[in-house]
Amino acid sequence: MIVGAGAIGGTVGAVLTRAGLPAVLVARGRHAEVLAARGITLRTPDGALRTPVSAAASPEEVRLTDRDVLVFTTKTQQLDAALEEWVDQPVHGPRGVVGTAGDVLPAMTALNGVAAEEKALRYFRRVFGVCVWLPAVHLEPGEVIVRSWPVVGQFHVARWPATRGTVGDAQLLRGLAEQWTAAGIVVRVPDDVAPWKYNKLLSNLGNAVGALCAPGTDATGIVAALRSEGETVLRHAEIEFVSFEASNAERAADGPVIRPVPGSSAGSGNSTWQSLSRRTGDVETDFLNGEIVRIAHRTGITAPLNAALARAARTAVRDNTGPGAHSAAQLALLLGIEPTTAV
Repeated sequence: MIVGAGAIGGTVGAVLTRAGLPAVLVARGRHAEVLAARGITLRTPDGALRTPVSAAASPEEVRLTDRDVLVFTTKTQQLDAALEEWVDQPVHGPRGVVGTAGDVLPAMTALNGVAAEEKALRYFRRVFGVCVWLPAVHLEPGEVIVRSWPVVGQFHVARWPATRGTVGDAQLLRGLAEQWTAAGIVVRVPDDVAPWKYNKLLSNLGNAVGALCAPGTDATGIVAALRSEGETVLRHAEIEFVSFEASNAERAADGPVIRPVPGSSAGSGNSTWQSLSRRTGDVETDFLNGEIVRIAHRTGITAPLNAALARAARTAVRDNTGPGAHSAAQLALLLGIEPTTAV
């Protein structure tokens, strides 16, 4: 059950379906209607592919069984509502109802940031953290732009927290790694996914920069400053994270390879850019840059650059300005960075 069939969830559901693996894509509004009526279209570097899929608009439209897995692929700011919708749904076995989803089913959190897993533990007994590396964009109902093909992504997946794993969990993860990797989503199963999630958190600190700056803007200096501050905060808090050297090497080994998608002009394409482009009324910045701010405050220090960027993203949402409203120099001024070091 793919809960949140946007860029990540839509791609996952489509490639699993194409590989003959049963998957249901759960979406809302017009997107759900198009999925149910016409299937999903993946626009890939090798052309457009339309795939009929099983789709639902709510938990009431599906019948959960004890062999199901819930994969949450919403944005973090939307996750609480999704967890509440699914946690008490009945789960059926061969002889009737065997419990609720929260008691029985595995819940996988394929979201950016590091807040989703702790949120999920409030509702689900078996939580699996997923570090997602999948370059895709969802802007139009029934369509996802996938920037790598036929390998669409690389996931690191493990029980959360790492010490809670069981024999059944190991079997689930082995099957997941075998089947999903064959479908085009390379799955790796580390002992602990948390260091990978924090590595991805650092990587995502530049998402709002890519969303707020005009297309073609060189803001590498701003992103570097944000990540440097983030690494300082994590080290101060004694939080382990995978280095960029290690993550880049692993992703280069068998991960997705980004190539141009014919006819696509989807800007930076990151999740924050997509939210501003679609005018969703929210962004996940407070769970990315804001997470660094939270950790800094919790340990008695500050993270002024990440705090200022989170504030700029919230302002863009409130003002409904859409993406690309700033130059690198303007954004540097907002963050308190010398313009000469912003590029």
